[in-house]
Amino acid sequence: MARRGWGDDAIYWVARRKRYVGAASLGYGPDGRRIRRVVSGTTKQEVKDKLKAVHEELARSVRAPRDYTLGLAVQDWLSDGMDGRSTQTVAKYRNVLKPVLHDLGDKVLAELSAADVRAALARLARTHSTETVSIARLGLERAIRHAEANDLIARNVAALVDAPKGRDGRPSKALALEQAAALLRASRQPRTTQEFPGRPPRPPSLMHAYIVLCLLVGVRTEEARALRWDHVDLDGRPDADPAVPPSVAVWRSVRAHGDTKTGRSRRTLGLPRVAVDALRDHRESQRHDRAAAGDLWQEHGLVFATQIGTPLDAGNVRRMFKDVCRAAGIGGEWTPRELRTSFVSLMSQRGISSEEIARLVGHSSTRVTETVYRRELRPVITTGAEVMDELFGLEPDLGQ
Repeated sequence: MARRGWGDDAIYWVARRKRYVGAASLGYGPDGRRIRRVVSGTTKQEVKDKLKAVHEELARSVRAPRDYTLGLAVQDWLSDGMDGRSTQTVAKYRNVLKPVLHDLGDKVLAELSAADVRAALARLARTHSTETVSIARLGLERAIRHAEANDLIARNVAALVDAPKGRDGRPSKALALEQAAALLRASRQPRTTQEFPGRPPRPPSLMHAYIVLCLLVGVRTEEARALRWDHVDLDGRPDADPAVPPSVAVWRSVRAHGDTKTGRSRRTLGLPRVAVDALRDHRESQRHDRAAAGDLWQEHGLVFATQIGTPLDAGNVRRMFKDVCRAAGIGGEWTPRELRTSFVSLMSQRGISSEEIARLVGHSSTRVTETVYRRELRPVITTGAEVMDELFGLEPDLGQ
């Protein structure tokens, strides 16, 4: 058997560990001592493959510290690789990845395999929704890609794994016409401290205008919270040719940098008469809030703000909305984003096409409208039947 050459890799059996061990020489340190990378495996071929991967890393100038774990890689990505992302987005990834890191966080990144990632995601899928599992897989891929960019790993094993199907998530719901009408009626009534102990009373105009704008115009709740008065035209230009109706310019959201979700989301929408009246009443109510707050008022130009003018928190909006839902007798399990789903449902029930609904709600394509809101769209497309009935409905003997 040929002897191992000077500086070649060493492979030997360790009886105590019942494993083969391999050592790759990485040169010498400043003190003159040899630097080695040690790997192990149950077979000699497995060790050879790992030693080959070590040399491939060296060829790519990858220097992965032996104590650099997946948990550290995720931490570095969340700290330094999320520029421009909101704090809510960072918190979402941190929370979603927490159970995965409980399994794999201490795993050395250089030794992480696709099988490890696949097994961790499969465990997550037993207790979480498919969407959560997909977000977790994407978070791992991006965190390891961030390590790749810093020459800390040579291969992104998370990119080789498909997210398994998890549990069914909470299905999106839409208000029926009768429920929507009850919600609008209830939102006009002021909430009192007797109804909801411990919560300050709020004028009805705020949630009424908020609900009207999302339910009757299709504005996203994140767009409504960022809406400014200088983007609202309650008068229009009736004398223009053609006449310009009252409208709202949906150009901002509470996302990072204030941008809307997509380019198509940036749109100007006509306001129904109910929305114009609700926003006028709310503007007057906000004037009273400003006067009552005095020096405490902070002017941000927001349509929907706290009683001192500061931006509304999403949690407060959800709580106020649930209060109105309970007062309307439809239960408190609804969320503000389902106002937009209800808008799509009501428009579809009136026979509006998917193309027009996509334009109104700011979807990038009808595919989003039809896949995300499929339950709310009419299950049977009746346009062809209606047209053919008009053309040939008076010809009962046709074809005989």
